[in-house]
Amino acid sequence: MSVAGLDDIKHKPGTAGTTLGQVPAWLWFGAGLFLLFVIGGNRALQDADTYWQIVVGQWIIDHRAFPTVDIYSYTRTGAPWISSSWLAQVLYAVSYSAFGWAGPVMLAGLATAAAFALLAQILSRRFAPIHAVIVAMAATVLSAYHFIARPHLLALPVMVLWVYGLVRASDERRAPSLALLPLIVLWTNLHGGFVFGLALIAPFALDAVWNAESSQRISLALRWALFGVCAVIASGITPYGWDSLLAARRILDLRNAMAHIPEWQPVDFSSLGPFEVCILAALGLVLWRGVVLSPTRILLVLGLLHMALSHVRNVEVFALLTPLVVMQPLAVRFGRVDPLPASRGMGGIVAALSLTAIVTGAFVAHHSFTPVSGYTPAAAVDVLQARKAERILHNAGFGGYLITRGIPVFFDGRGELYGDDFLVRTFDAFALKDVGAFLGLLETYKIDATMLRPETPAASLLDHVEGWQRIYADDKAIVHVRKGAQR
Repeated sequence: MSVAGLDDIKHKPGTAGTTLGQVPAWLWFGAGLFLLFVIGGNRALQDADTYWQIVVGQWIIDHRAFPTVDIYSYTRTGAPWISSSWLAQVLYAVSYSAFGWAGPVMLAGLATAAAFALLAQILSRRFAPIHAVIVAMAATVLSAYHFIARPHLLALPVMVLWVYGLVRASDERRAPSLALLPLIVLWTNLHGGFVFGLALIAPFALDAVWNAESSQRISLALRWALFGVCAVIASGITPYGWDSLLAARRILDLRNAMAHIPEWQPVDFSSLGPFEVCILAALGLVLWRGVVLSPTRILLVLGLLHMALSHVRNVEVFALLTPLVVMQPLAVRFGRVDPLPASRGMGGIVAALSLTAIVTGAFVAHHSFTPVSGYTPAAAVDVLQARKAERILHNAGFGGYLITRGIPVFFDGRGELYGDDFLVRTFDAFALKDVGAFLGLLETYKIDATMLRPETPAASLLDHVEGWQRIYADDKAIVHVRKGAQR
């Protein structure tokens, strides 16, 4: 084929972001990411919280109601607790019921691939398709740490669409369309991160007003304010009403406990990683090509960067949203100022999606997915059930599996239920920062058995505490019971 022929395939008018067969590059990228997610599906199940998320979803389905108090622990039984991610939990429960562990893997993979493919699709309307896909790939690598089957993944594509709507409105010096409001309703019922979506309205409004003509600023500010009020009202459309906002606030109140939870810890720069490489590359580009952002966009980027540096779990937010924030200024410098229309060619798109579905079905039919083994102490729980242990002291990571076995837990991943003080005291006690505090837990909560990970300092201590005996140990858990506690 001639060079001219290749050029015709690459860039025909009105086919921005397309590749061979009229299939958009972003769709190939999304399909490939979904397949990679499914093939490496066990990685998505390496979090103990997936267990109780599915249990809660199934409870909602079975009872046709929404939990308002805790029914899973013996330390907080009856305490107020709401399932602010109820819709995501129901979807995970339905997928698990239909396909076993393959269901949550495929559901999480579909949402994840959709989010990053959407990012590539949006960018491909401003930049060359290959550049858009490269940025989306970089965002994917940065976010891979948090690709676990939990509600936040189902909310990612909603977050991208919501923020893109705010970005477009700001770029065009107008108020966002009220058609965005269903997105915040959906986000609110999927995950507590919707509060961040509401918080972003203010800085984008400031950006729009900052760059508008002086004669239009007051009316534009009022329209943004009206949209913000409508968005807050829409976020109350949940089974819990305004309590969803309060639940999100309680999670943020876990300030001291966050230091003990890996995903809430700050980014570690002790060794070179993808996040540092991307930050350095972006800084180098700015210094080399003289990229200029408005003061409001600079504040937005710095705010997203601060969130990512403060908590590892926010790296994905930085990776997905920063390209949207800087898209228009960078397009002026490197890409297209005016967006090109979306590509067509439905035949190729349908073929690509069909091929992806066929490959996925074939793989799932011959592959068994396994949830996190380190927090699935099946043998240890069998021993405890045989002894009819009722009040088990255990690591938080074991809580999800214990809930699936119908055993009341000491605590689990629902940090907002237990509170900052309880969590910090328990983590410190397990680490034996105060031996008396650990021994106090055993008496205060009338513990009759413990199931602790081998690396937990308190597990070894019980070998030397009078009245306790080790009855089981493996690479997942060490079990101690009170002497004479056989039932």
